[in-house]
Amino acid sequence: MAAKNLVIVESPAKAKTLEKYLGKDFQVKASVGHIVDLPKSKLGVDIKKGFKPDFRVIQGRKKVVEELRRAAKGKEKIYLASDPDREGEAIAWHIADQIGKNHRSVHRVLINEITRKAVQEAIAHPQELDQNKFESQVARRVLDRLVGYQISPILWKKVRRGLSAGRVQSVAVRLVCEREKQIRDFIPQEYWSLIADLEGRILPAFKARLVEWRGQKVDIKKLRIENEQQVQEIMKSLEGAAWKIGAVEKKERRRNPAPPFVTSKLQQEAARKLGFQPKRTMQLAQQLYEGVELGPEGSVGLITYMRTDSTRIAADALDAARQLVKAQYGDRYLPQEPVTYRSKRGAQDAHEAIRPTSMEYTPDKVRRYLRRDAHALYSLIWSRFVASQMLPAIFDQTTFEIPVGDALFRANGQQLKFDGFMRVYAEERDEKINGDDAEPEEKEDKMLPDLQAGDALKLLSLEPRQHFTQPPPRFTQAALIKELEENGIGRPSTYASIISNVLDRKYVVLDEKKSLMPTELGFLVTDLLVDSFPDILNVEFTAGMENVLDKIEEGEENWTKAMKRFYSSFSRDLKKAESEMRDVKRQEVPTDIACEKCGALMVVKWGRNGEFLACPRYPECKNTKNFVRASNGEVQVAEEETVDEACELCGRPMQLKWGKYGRFLGCSGYPECKNIRPLERPVDLGIGCPQCGEGRLHEKKSRRGKIFYGCDRYPECDFATWDRPVAEACPSCGAPIVLEKVTKRAGRVRHCYKKECHYRAAVAD
Repeated sequence: MAAKNLVIVESPAKAKTLEKYLGKDFQVKASVGHIVDLPKSKLGVDIKKGFKPDFRVIQGRKKVVEELRRAAKGKEKIYLASDPDREGEAIAWHIADQIGKNHRSVHRVLINEITRKAVQEAIAHPQELDQNKFESQVARRVLDRLVGYQISPILWKKVRRGLSAGRVQSVAVRLVCEREKQIRDFIPQEYWSLIADLEGRILPAFKARLVEWRGQKVDIKKLRIENEQQVQEIMKSLEGAAWKIGAVEKKERRRNPAPPFVTSKLQQEAARKLGFQPKRTMQLAQQLYEGVELGPEGSVGLITYMRTDSTRIAADALDAARQLVKAQYGDRYLPQEPVTYRSKRGAQDAHEAIRPTSMEYTPDKVRRYLRRDAHALYSLIWSRFVASQMLPAIFDQTTFEIPVGDALFRANGQQLKFDGFMRVYAEERDEKINGDDAEPEEKEDKMLPDLQAGDALKLLSLEPRQHFTQPPPRFTQAALIKELEENGIGRPSTYASIISNVLDRKYVVLDEKKSLMPTELGFLVTDLLVDSFPDILNVEFTAGMENVLDKIEEGEENWTKAMKRFYSSFSRDLKKAESEMRDVKRQEVPTDIACEKCGALMVVKWGRNGEFLACPRYPECKNTKNFVRASNGEVQVAEEETVDEACELCGRPMQLKWGKYGRFLGCSGYPECKNIRPLERPVDLGIGCPQCGEGRLHEKKSRRGKIFYGCDRYPECDFATWDRPVAEACPSCGAPIVLEKVTKRAGRVRHCYKKECHYRAAVAD
């Protein structure tokens, strides 16, 4: 008997899980993401006709659309069950437009968690398509297209082809560049601390730190002990002084549990605890949400929807968590009432926080069904949620005040009295943003002896310690997401893609600590855009546009009027940039370095590999040199080191040179021979190896400099491919990854990594 109803979701994995819950009356099909998009070859927005978007069926989705149309024929009802966010709403509207606009019964269903109860409840209570949410997504798409497709050609003209700008990505790059400038401009300052090692009538001995001198607090901002001479003077004044406890303060301190995860906090904590890049975190979370095969139980969605900024939790989920805490840890860990958390201002409260869909599926129970990374992320989500419904941890904190002459020393200690939520989960602390604010303190979790005010102390040693203020650290991916979130830039669904984009565009690279470091290209493009498009690169302006998009979703703003307001000033900036933006291609900055071939003073130019020295008499003289900048900005010729390798094109020695992405090998016969060979470390793609299931895929370079992708467990695992892996399940066979390549005829194409699977589809940019 044919199914009466059609349910359309985005992914085959999600479709498989829903089929299990809905029964024979429902056919479930997957759209495999978006089915329409703006054309790649042109702007695709008719500005004169109210910014009308020219949405077209994506080349690689035409077959999918035809399959959906055939499936829709004769169905009583069509349920559009794409993800419950703006992006999912746009997919639902476009599917309705392509296959359901003449159908009498098309419904929207929002599934926050893929469980039998939630799915059946959503189908039983369908909704209408949300026009406001759809228009908000259209506005975002149009806005991003206007910015990207109209600024990028200017960069092609002024710098080089292939560059791009983005409404949000360019602001993210600016934040990274500004942090790097702070680091470069930072001047370390010396300061000293003074630590006393003391012993009282009761052991153990303990350490106390100088906190005041002659009535002034000793810290970086008020009174800094600037050099060794000052600290020696203080030490001399304390010679022969009597040491004793001046005051003892004991108090109970509580530490509250963190709320359940929202998207940004999940990405940050997964980076700190598990070392996952945000993109990898979201790929794994998507799999956990859409469904995981749990043996005889079949496919089960293990977590709620993973793109959310709300900390709200459903009442039945709170009850389940409390029951687990009581059963597993006892009443002494259970609050009298469920713990609720306030979402940040402006949060979209349509979805719950990220939590397990059922307390039945403990991390131990599902371990054998999950790959290592997926299990680690699920355990993180599980533990955080359970801990959020437990009592605070309680510490006994003790402070000794020790006045000695004109000095005051202080010792802090604490003892864990009740572990509370920390029995299950403890949140990682953020790195300090600026070393200027960091004071050298002893750890406070040590025990202090049970001494009383007035107790005499024996000075065992007095130790001066030298320190230097530190620059702010580079952003990690997690720290940049936090910065974007706190500034209201982007939304939960966009954080990971923003960082992926700036890395893919080579505006930012990962340093040896996997922190974000801007390239010279990133600096150059940011400077040009800040000068020509001050609004687009302004953090507050970008956050303001996010608020406008929220108002469109809430029905408080008309999207075309909002676009008109934006474009009135943006179009003026575009026109001005066309004529006034600095023409880097033709720019030549003079130096006092003479060309050794013809004697002319060389100039700094910008090329495909960044800045370089060139003879101004080109093409008569084609001499070029790499250079470095001294700390004062002076241009100095870089020494070119010849390596013991021959150029495979002409046989001449290869040389170590510097480019915008770091060191590379270049032929010593340049410019007659332009052979180059990059020297880069393998780049972790954040994707698990599909062959061994244990390793991770890295971007590597062959001996001839060609990029390929392989498992980091080589030679134990020999998986390797020339095409770039993408962490998306194959729509045809369900394999964990597909591969992507670019061809002249078909453009960007994705295909299954398994040779026996014949899946192949074009992809829109």
